[in-house]
Amino acid sequence: MHSTRTTGRHWDGTPKTQGRRRSLTVARDSPSRLLRIAQSSHCRDCGNPVNWHTTSNRRAIPLHPFELPTAIVPESHRWHLASGIAYPAGDGGPWCRLAHLALCPARVTPDAVSPALDDIRRRLALNTRRLIDAGLLTPGGHPETEPHPDDPYPCTPARPVVQLLYGRYIASASIDDIQCVAQTVRRTRCTNPVLAPGATPGRWTLMPSTPHRRSTQQLGLPATDIAVYDLSHLPYSEQVRWRTQRCPTHATINAAPDLALADWELLDPLLHHQFLATRLPQGTRRHS
Repeated sequence: MHSTRTTGRHWDGTPKTQGRRRSLTVARDSPSRLLRIAQSSHCRDCGNPVNWHTTSNRRAIPLHPFELPTAIVPESHRWHLASGIAYPAGDGGPWCRLAHLALCPARVTPDAVSPALDDIRRRLALNTRRLIDAGLLTPGGHPETEPHPDDPYPCTPARPVVQLLYGRYIASASIDDIQCVAQTVRRTRCTNPVLAPGATPGRWTLMPSTPHRRSTQQLGLPATDIAVYDLSHLPYSEQVRWRTQRCPTHATINAAPDLALADWELLDPLLHHQFLATRLPQGTRRHS
């Protein structure tokens, strides 16, 4: 047993006791390895706050940070949380969650969902206009991903396309800046990169932007070949390490929880067309 210590007395004279502090742990059967239920962030397109949650198929989705009455949200747009996992359905309660994409003022919605949601969308659009007027948001693009005029490698993609585990993803940062998401012994996020020194790197190569063309009526892309950071030649364990976004040290420590969601997004050539590079990085052309 651990002893407790007295920190004062209540209004009725009873002593206040404080037990030993315990650290948070992740259950072995938990579908998410996050210590926190949600990850607060901001939308890249409109700048409004969002909460990132993990879905049952281990994908990340941005939700509106506040609960909304179920009556004003259509049934097809309702989300609910259970044990920190987001599910695309209502739970029968009077409140529900809503995906941020349905309210994002930077996206065009062909049909109005409801008058109440349109009012929330207008308020978000007003906040977006304030951010643009203050110079904190660039409309139609992301200033952190635009190439600098003095960059010696202007064709190096700021958000590269990575192929691993028979799929293509787009990263949120350059290959060298992808950071480990695990928690350290000091309860802070690990600062080691996923591409640690000594680890086997991937290979830059040109690949078709649409490897499987389904029909002749499919919308074509301006670029036929794009630069892809290929990791398919690495062992399966290494590809899983990249997918879970962990450094080689924390890849072997299963007990270490995650302090952030992995930054991978499934590649959509039409949605992410502004990030597709048509040339290989200059420093690696001779190796391809």
